[in-house]
Amino acid sequence: MAYQPKSAHHERMSVQHVRRWSALLGVLSAAGTLAVAELVALVVAPASSPVLAVGSLVIDLAPAWLKDFTIALFGTNNKLVLLLCLGVLVLLLALIVGVLEYGKPGWGVVGLVAVGVIATIAVATRAEATAVWPLSPVLGVAAGVLLLRLGMIRLRRWVRTTAVTGVPEATNATPATVPAGRKASRRDFLRFVGVTSVGAVLVGIGARVANAGATAVDTVRRALTLPAPAIPAPPIPAGASLDVSGISPIVTSNTDFYRIDTALIVPNIDADRWRLRVTGMVENELEFTFDELLALPMIEKIITLSCVSNEVGGDLVDNALWLGYPIHRVLAMAKPLPGSDMVLSRSVDGFTASTPLEVLQDEDRDSILAVGMNGEPLPRQHGFPVRMVVPGLYGYVSATKWLVELTVTRFADQTAYWTDRGWSAKGPVKVQSRIDVPQQGIQVDAGTVPIAGVAWAPDTGVQTVEVRIDGGPWSEARLATAISADTWVQWVYDWQATPGEHSIEVRATDAAGVTQPGEPVPVVPDGAEGWHTISVQAV
Repeated sequence: MAYQPKSAHHERMSVQHVRRWSALLGVLSAAGTLAVAELVALVVAPASSPVLAVGSLVIDLAPAWLKDFTIALFGTNNKLVLLLCLGVLVLLLALIVGVLEYGKPGWGVVGLVAVGVIATIAVATRAEATAVWPLSPVLGVAAGVLLLRLGMIRLRRWVRTTAVTGVPEATNATPATVPAGRKASRRDFLRFVGVTSVGAVLVGIGARVANAGATAVDTVRRALTLPAPAIPAPPIPAGASLDVSGISPIVTSNTDFYRIDTALIVPNIDADRWRLRVTGMVENELEFTFDELLALPMIEKIITLSCVSNEVGGDLVDNALWLGYPIHRVLAMAKPLPGSDMVLSRSVDGFTASTPLEVLQDEDRDSILAVGMNGEPLPRQHGFPVRMVVPGLYGYVSATKWLVELTVTRFADQTAYWTDRGWSAKGPVKVQSRIDVPQQGIQVDAGTVPIAGVAWAPDTGVQTVEVRIDGGPWSEARLATAISADTWVQWVYDWQATPGEHSIEVRATDAAGVTQPGEPVPVVPDGAEGWHTISVQAV
């Protein structure tokens, strides 16, 4: 039978089908965008979700009369209606993007990117946003563009083997070869649509559910009222902060406080279900609920924490006000057995840290089960609801976040996460100092130049800080008033700079008379050593 072209009616139907499939690809690209954005937000911050950010931006920009109208019309469901409206708008835009990309290649991508720009602005302008928040919409749009382009390649291949007239476009095609090519290209396209659809749904729903859990935990955390400390922290001395532009603030904000841990995704812990167990070599095994812990007399302390991975001059060290219950009192209730010398703390994500028992039993060292940070409940990324804070030890052996268990044991019997990976078992913090200003490599005006920074030796305290210019003699810097031996201290040295290139070094001596050594030592296995050195040019 001779090959017959399709009728004009079938030609019009084919065009309509192409538009429908291209519109579907637009919807799939939007779904992929949202799924990947939600997944990235799960790692970065739940509130960096573009859906939530755009919704919040709309609420912020809406005039008062419109807010009042929606509340009067929908009551407490007004935000649900807003999300539904955003969903409908996204669907319409996605349909347009798909049809536009097929009819005018490249323009659909432009439309998708334009929507991504709006979402990125919405995310970046949130009050609590950090520099990494825009990663959610940016990576989401990148994934959406990739899906849109890959889908269009397959759709066009299918159309070429079918053609709107029913005749193959390839000059060497014959009617006999058309069905096979058409079936293969259609199968490839439909497989892509199916896999993409399932993947977007699974990833998107899973990430959104997880993000919703994180958002719920944040909501509970913000509504939590911490108890007043039985022993509040003394006021910060008036001379604790130096008036030097660029120097690290004496207390680090929760947003700026460094975060180093093994959790890929910040755990979402329901405080009502949280339990802390004290087990192992003890006479009395204990278990605390969050409410029971909050009912105990809390103390408040400003303590500097430092990561063992902090390089000389690095920024993995910060200072905050902590609220918590002394660990030595918990251990006194549990009554460790003779022969025990270590407490293995365990996080909800499986991380463990080995802390010397004698350190945690030391009543003069304010080791605490922290529930508050800088006057508010612990942020999720810093360990909500409970973490350990131990002055004088690096975090990898003491600062367990999302704490759920303390096991009294022996170093000879058990090891911890990082000690299994070659790090030392006890990890005392080494005396360190850092130059904050001037910064490495900048130009300064000749004349009086303040050289300033911070120094720390938690649990011991800093006695002196010295500065050396171009390898000359050491000169003592002026120290600010220390808050306590557990915190870093600011320092400043007024340098009379002469024109030219200069090298600046700093070293500190702790209250026990130990001066930080100048010989460089890597961070592994128990912390870096050496003098922080920078180069500047005076003009």
